[in-house]
Amino acid sequence: MNNCPGSMAKEHNLFPQIPEQIGGIGELAYNLWWGWHPSARMLYKTLSRPEWKESVHNPVKLLRELPVEVFLAAANDPEYTSHYSAIMDRFRSDMEENGGWFSTQYTSSCCLPIAFFSAEYGLHRSLPFYAGGLGFLAGDYLKECSDLNIPLVGVGFMYPEGYILQRIREDGWQLNFDDILDRDSAPITRVLDKDGKQLIIEVPFIQPPIHVAVWKVMVGRIPLYLMDTDISENDPWNRSISSHLYSGDSEQRLRQEIVLGIGGTAMLNVLGIRYSIAHLNEGHPAFVLLERIREKVAENMSYSEASEYVRNTTIFTTHTPVPAGTDIFSYPLMEKYFNGYYSLLGLDRETFFKLGIHPEKPESGFNMTAFALRLSRYHNAVSKRHGEVSRHMWKSLWPDTPETEVPIRYITNGIHVPTWIEPKMEQLLDRYLGKDWKMHHDEPSRWDLIDTIPDEVLWQTHYWLKVKLLNRICENVRTEWANREISSSVVMAEGILLDPSYLTLGFSRRFASYKRADLIFTNLERLKDLINDRWKPIQIIFAGKAHPNDDQGKQILQRVFNYARNSDMGGRIAFVENYDEQLAQYLVHGVDVWLNNPLPPMEACGTSGMKASLNGVPHMSIPDGWWIEGYNGKNGWTFGKEVGENRDKADAEAMYDLLKNTIVPLYYEVDGQGIPHGWVHVMKEAMKSVGPVFSSRRMVKEYVQKFYLEALNHVH
Repeated sequence: MNNCPGSMAKEHNLFPQIPEQIGGIGELAYNLWWGWHPSARMLYKTLSRPEWKESVHNPVKLLRELPVEVFLAAANDPEYTSHYSAIMDRFRSDMEENGGWFSTQYTSSCCLPIAFFSAEYGLHRSLPFYAGGLGFLAGDYLKECSDLNIPLVGVGFMYPEGYILQRIREDGWQLNFDDILDRDSAPITRVLDKDGKQLIIEVPFIQPPIHVAVWKVMVGRIPLYLMDTDISENDPWNRSISSHLYSGDSEQRLRQEIVLGIGGTAMLNVLGIRYSIAHLNEGHPAFVLLERIREKVAENMSYSEASEYVRNTTIFTTHTPVPAGTDIFSYPLMEKYFNGYYSLLGLDRETFFKLGIHPEKPESGFNMTAFALRLSRYHNAVSKRHGEVSRHMWKSLWPDTPETEVPIRYITNGIHVPTWIEPKMEQLLDRYLGKDWKMHHDEPSRWDLIDTIPDEVLWQTHYWLKVKLLNRICENVRTEWANREISSSVVMAEGILLDPSYLTLGFSRRFASYKRADLIFTNLERLKDLINDRWKPIQIIFAGKAHPNDDQGKQILQRVFNYARNSDMGGRIAFVENYDEQLAQYLVHGVDVWLNNPLPPMEACGTSGMKASLNGVPHMSIPDGWWIEGYNGKNGWTFGKEVGENRDKADAEAMYDLLKNTIVPLYYEVDGQGIPHGWVHVMKEAMKSVGPVFSSRRMVKEYVQKFYLEALNHVH
């Protein structure tokens, strides 16, 4: 599967200055396998620690900028070459086609690859093709499929201008800037045609024509193919289709989804990649269903036969807990782009439009979730609670079926443990769980060994990570001060006065109104009592971006930022700007408590609390999303009610009470050596309960066992 047309065979030739005896570091730089193997990253970090930091941990950028003398010295350093040989042996062993859980468990299930379609992928900061949780879920999914050797190929967009680069104005208002990707300094390669030029394909049956250039990212064993419309073959309107994630313009959004679904299918065909089943990560790529049906109709199947075949070989994962989260396109807009297409399916206009009608709101337009649910057999929500919400939302599609039997199952999201475990914490677990613990990290019994870690050792490791986080925040502020002379009040707001000895809460996520980032400010007097307590203070670190078109989210962010600037808060509220994957790593590793207070049931799952708990940071959350399944009474805290309206005041009061009466006293109850044994017990419970169960390993295995194996039986 990995040797399909267009693959670059020898990426390290792009670095002729690297001596042959360590030439593999160039090849490895173009495979994100290094992103979840800290020992592999050390091959680059030890070449030049300052340059590694300057490159923001991007090995391609690092290798392009280092002088040849650095490589010559490394090639003549026995310690470096010994480490190099060990890493390259492990890398090449991992890339072998045989081996891995899937091939050993299902040796008789040899199959064409599964095609995984997603509008975004969160893989690494050097590839800013993500906006939030959906993207990180997709990125973790590919990594785990690589680890388990699931035959899979990814399809998505190469967004040259990323999501947004965030800057906070003096008054706290979010400003949005483009974060232009330097394609030649990122771990991404051009897919080449037979003439050695970048492969360009035309999206079929769409007029005027849209062309895409094809790029490739290797995620361990998994190839991820990305489409880019910013090429000279397109007119300006078409060139901007893939510029940014999630265009606010409805027509441009529709064009994005046409390119993702129909263009993505055509791209795989041109590459010679035949796939067995399609897995749609949300409704954005759902037009792949149409193109798969059209291909079968072109092979002389009837529409009924073709649609049944596609339905039986499609998995659709919905992440949307509210109707407003679904893309809906007007019928005139659909007619504009599909008036020459639906006849190729053997359908008339009315029958085609009925595929996307929501029975309760037929006048609203073509509903992409309703469409995806109709034309797929396997549907799942992303947590148990989200499954209940989804069955209620979409029960009208199955009017004769009791709500509890609506065919939307759930597979709770999980996180890629090797990516999100902090390297220092990983070393600690190597010591007490055994060096092979990551091979068995979905086995709860292995995590019971957490209890053998001495309290003081775990606490010291956590405290070191907390200091590391605060140092990073100070460094960010120092850089901003030097680059754009920010005011002293902004310096204070961005965390320069934080103290590692204080109980530190973390809140970082997308600033959407339902996530209620400003809930803790509901009663300022009670909050001030907590943060300004002379002996047992708390401090809070906020981070996150509002969507460029979400003024309500920007207003919430502005309020939080201005509270951070307020001297009444004593410098104990911080807002760290330009939240990204790297900052997320620091935060989930380094705070003491992870705060989550969405308005239920609007959190479909949420994964940031899983990442924090994995690293010994307990979760404090409203009972929503994954936490309903994850909370066991010992591994964190829950507050508020699961349902209800106009509940902000009640939830805030419950939060203050929980902090004042339970969390703050527990944190500050220490022995003579300063070790909070009761707190460490909660940390251990968080790691033991979350690590194995809420991992992407468990999640991917569930997709295989619940959906993939059954769908493969329908492939012919």
